[in-house]
Amino acid sequence: DTSLAEVNSFGPSVPISPSSMINQYKFEDGPELRDLFITVDDPESHVTAIETFITYRVVTKTTRGEFDSSEYEVRRRYQDFLWLKSKLEEAHPTLIIPPLPEKFIMKGMMERFSDEFIETRRKALHKFLNRIADHPTLTFNEDFKIFLTAQAWELSSHKKQGPGLLSRMGQTVRAVASSVRGPVKNRPETFTEMNNYMETFSQKINLLDKIAHRIYKEEREYFNEMKEYGPIHTLWSASEEDIAESLKGIASSIDRCCRATEKRMAGLSEHLLPILHEYILYSEILMGVLKRRDQIQGELDSKVDALANKKTEKDLFSEEIGKLEDKVEHANNALKADWDRWKKNMQWDMRSTFTNVAENNLRYYEE
Repeated sequence: DTSLAEVNSFGPSVPISPSSMINQYKFEDGPELRDLFITVDDPESHVTAIETFITYRVVTKTTRGEFDSSEYEVRRRYQDFLWLKSKLEEAHPTLIIPPLPEKFIMKGMMERFSDEFIETRRKALHKFLNRIADHPTLTFNEDFKIFLTAQAWELSSHKKQGPGLLSRMGQTVRAVASSVRGPVKNRPETFTEMNNYMETFSQKINLLDKIAHRIYKEEREYFNEMKEYGPIHTLWSASEEDIAESLKGIASSIDRCCRATEKRMAGLSEHLLPILHEYILYSEILMGVLKRRDQIQGELDSKVDALANKKTEKDLFSEEIGKLEDKVEHANNALKADWDRWKKNMQWDMRSTFTNVAENNLRYYEE
C-alpha cells in the first residue's frame, strides 16, 4: 500500500537470495553507548488468602551518578508496572509511553499463570522497561528511578503519597478534555499528517494481526490432525509385511513434518504475534497522545477567542495565553521528537520481524 510505502520500503534493491535477507539489511544508527541495563527474569508465584499473583525480579546495572549504587535487585508485580506507566503518562502527556501487555495477554491462546503465559509476559515487561531506559527523557524520570531501586515497602509508601506537580499537570491536561469539543482550529499541518498516518497504520496493523492469528489457528489445526497420522502408519506397518518399510518411512516423514510445523508455530507465537500486538497498543497510545496535544492547543485557542471578546482583564488573559503558548510549543516539540524516534523503531521492528518470518518459512519448507 503506497500510503505506508515508507514503513516497509527496503530500498531500491532486494537481495536475490531470500536466505541472505537478514544479513543484507544494515540498519543505521545502532544503539548508542548505554549507561543503564535492566533485566526482568525469575518469575515467582505467590498465593495468599485473597489472590494469586506473580512477581518478577528486576535487576538494574548502571554507571549513572544520580544512582547511589551501581546495581539493584528488586521484585515487582504486574500492578507495579501499571503504576509506573500511569506516572509516566501523568508526567509526560505528550510523549509516547511504551505499551504494557494487558491483564490477559493474547486471550484465548494461553491460560493465565501457565508457563507460556508467564514467559510471554516476562518478555513484554522486560521490553517495556528497556524501551523506557533507552528513551532520552523518560529514562531520567524520578518515578522510574524509584521503581528500579526502591524495596517493596518503600515503593508502597511512595505510591501512597499525594500527586506532585507533574502529576497535577497531567490531571489538568485530562480535565481540559471535557472543555474542548470539535476539531482544533489551529492545529499545525504536521499533526494532521500524523493523525492521518496513525489512522491508516491502525487499520493495517489490526488487519495484519487478524491474518496472523488466523494463520496460527489453521497451522495448529493442521498440526493436531497431522500428529495422528504418524502412529496410524506405524501400526499399519505391523500388519503389512510387504509394504512395512514404506509405511514406516511415511510415518517417519510425517513425524519430521510435525516437528518442523511445531517450530514454525513457535516462531509465530514468540516473535510475530507479540510484535503485531505491541504495535496495536502503540497505535492506541499514539492516538491518545495526539488527542492530548490537541486538547492543549484547544485550551490556547479558547483563551485567544475569550481575549478577543473581552474588554477587561486583558493583562491577565495575555499572561495566561503566553503560558499556554509555551505549553503548546513544548508539547509540539516533545511529540515531534518522539514521533521520529517511534517511527524509526517501528520500521526496524517491522522489517526485522517480517524478515524473520520469511527466514522461518524458508527453513520450514527446506525441512
